[in-house]
Amino acid sequence: MRLLLIRHGQTPSNVAGALDTARPGAGLTALGHAQAAAIPQVLRDEQIEALYASVLTRTQLTGQPLAIARGLDIRVREGLEEISAGDFEMRTDADAVQEYIEGGWRWASGDLEYAISGGESGNDFLRRYDAVIDEVAEAHGTAAVVSHGAAIRVWASYRAVNVASETAVQRRLQNTGMCVLEGDPDSGWVLQRWHEEPLGGADLEDRYAHDVTGEPEEADAVIAEDARS
Repeated sequence: MRLLLIRHGQTPSNVAGALDTARPGAGLTALGHAQAAAIPQVLRDEQIEALYASVLTRTQLTGQPLAIARGLDIRVREGLEEISAGDFEMRTDADAVQEYIEGGWRWASGDLEYAISGGESGNDFLRRYDAVIDEVAEAHGTAAVVSHGAAIRVWASYRAVNVASETAVQRRLQNTGMCVLEGDPDSGWVLQRWHEEPLGGADLEDRYAHDVTGEPEEADAVIAEDARS
C-alpha cells in the first residue's frame, strides 16, 4: 500500500518549545490552521481512500480540511499519538528536551528496552503504532495518517528497510511535513519521500518557533543503498 504520514499543524506548544504529549493536547495556531488548509491542494493527485488521526486534538483539526475536500470521515485511533514525554511533560528546558530526544535515538539504534522517564519504552511505542498501521495497511491501498513529529520520525526511520535508522531519526519534520512509504507489514516498508517542510511550502514555515519534537539538533538523514539487514 501507499502510506502518507503527515505531521499535524503548528500548535502553541510548538512555538514555545514545550514537550506537549498528553491528552487532549493543544489546538492549532493561526499558522497551524493555514498549514492544514493547504494540504488538500498539495495532495490533489493522491488517491486517498481513508484518513486517520490520533486521539490528540491537533491531528484531528489538521485533518479536517482534507476530510472535507475528499468527503472522508476522520478515523480516530488509539496508538497514533505522540511519544509520551512522561516526567518531562510540558517542560521546555534543555535537559528535558535532550532526555526526550535521546529516547528516540536509542530506540532507532536498537535499544528498544529503554524507556523515557515516566513514559514508554521503544517496544511499547512500536507495538501500539504498528497495530494501527497494520490495520490501515490491511484495509486500504492508499491512506493518509495525521500523527506527530517524533512518532513519525522514529517509526518511519525504524520500519523503512531502505533507511539508516540511526541517522534518519535525527531528520527534521516540520509541521505538516510528510513521509511517504510503500509496502506492507509483511514485506516491509520502503521510504519513497521525506518532505521536511510544510506541505504548503516555505511561506508556511515558522523559523522562530522552538519546535522540539520536529527539529532535533542534528537534522540529517541517509537513505541507505542497501536494505537494512
